[in-house]
Amino acid sequence: QVQLAESGGGSVQAGGSLRLSCVASGNTDRRYCMGWFRQAPEKEREGVAVIGKDGRTLYADSVKGRFTISKDNTKNTLYLQMNSLKPEDTAVYSCAAMSEPYECNLEIYKYEFWGQGPQVTVSS
Repeated sequence: QVQLAESGGGSVQAGGSLRLSCVASGNTDRRYCMGWFRQAPEKEREGVAVIGKDGRTLYADSVKGRFTISKDNTKNTLYLQMNSLKPEDTAVYSCAAMSEPYECNLEIYKYEFWGQGPQVTVSS
């Protein structure tokens, strides 16, 4: 099992920045691709950004050029730097990890381990 604990959510005005962190604990050897997902009110959960064990990244078109995913393996921590935030970025953000070496992408069903998710609110 892998436990994921996020932090760093909050409220910000449009154009502002926030950084989310996700600390992994437990059997981290089984943690392959990791990523950030979000769910806005009355909308389905969607992929935001993912990063593979080799460090390669993939972003949703809606956040390209504004968000950056990174990780620090020495700290078992995943990050999401969010810049130029927009009201449509308002959502609950969750980090997730695969337990198998699937292709690293934004397909939600591949991710077995999930954090609780901090709220990110962007006001106009």
